Amino acid sequence: MRGKCLNMVHELARKDERIVFLGSDLGFGTLKKFREELPERFIMEGINEAHAIGMAAGLAFDGRIVYVNTIATFLTRRCFEQVALDLCLHKADVRLIGNGGGLVYAPLGSTHLAIEDIAIFRALPNMAIVAVADAEEMERMMPQTVDWPGPLYIRLAKGYDPIVSDPAIPFVLGKGMEIRRGTDALILCTGVTLGPAKAAADELAGEGISCSILHMHTVKPFDSELFLDMAGGVRAVVSVEEHTVVGGLGGAAAELLAETPFARQPRFKRLGIPDVFPDKYGAQNQLMSRFGIDQKAVAEAVKGLLA
Repeated sequence: MRGKCLNMVHELARKDERIVFLGSDLGFGTLKKFREELPERFIMEGINEAHAIGMAAGLAFDGRIVYVNTIATFLTRRCFEQVALDLCLHKADVRLIGNGGGLVYAPLGSTHLAIEDIAIFRALPNMAIVAVADAEEMERMMPQTVDWPGPLYIRLAKGYDPIVSDPAIPFVLGKGMEIRRGTDALILCTGVTLGPAKAAADELAGEGISCSILHMHTVKPFDSELFLDMAGGVRAVVSVEEHTVVGGLGGAAAELLAETPFARQPRFKRLGIPDVFPDKYGAQNQLMSRFGIDQKAVAEAVKGLLA
């Protein structure tokens, strides 16, 4: 997914002279072709991410569309003030590509785990947030980022993201994606959790439980209309995300459910990382399973709410 995203920036830059790439600490060979072909629009700023955001804002104010790439924690925690005031306040056309969203950098520990990045940016006015499921969905999404109005955060997975998306379902940035419609429960997911959501729904179908799946690749703006339409007809809603349960996808869903007067209120459960710093190192999939972000946990959560 990461390679596809960065290669797409290069491809888009060939077609649109407004596009500039700005990195802070890329590996030497990464985007080598971009650097050689379009050196006037390739900037390696160095390890000073807050300064990179200010530079990106200045370029955007000059009519450029800037793609900034670095590790997700550095974009969200370290640059919060600059993102809020330089980008969001002025609706600057800057796309923040956050490498390693969620538990991707699990072997490096909490300094590199972006498990609260969605919550941080959800709090900022004018910021949009997107997390696609796999590399093919990334390819469908990237052309739509060029003319998106204002700042946009692109959350990248990196390793364990097998292709699970369906090209027959149109991808529209800013809208939710209805994967399937069921009658008993709704599984709400974003990013790489589309995979376990689909696997759990298939497993439950074998037990006679009919599930809807809503892939909310764009977490903000949240497609409230589609979510409430799909949640209103079922008895249970389960959200699943590779993110803390505080303030992310499940938080957005909980806010809407609490404020909506349903004729029959669906029962609701959030699956994700609890309000802790992960206390184990390991592979991404190992930590996801440790925190119940997998097929088994989703299926059990649905059955628990329906019992």
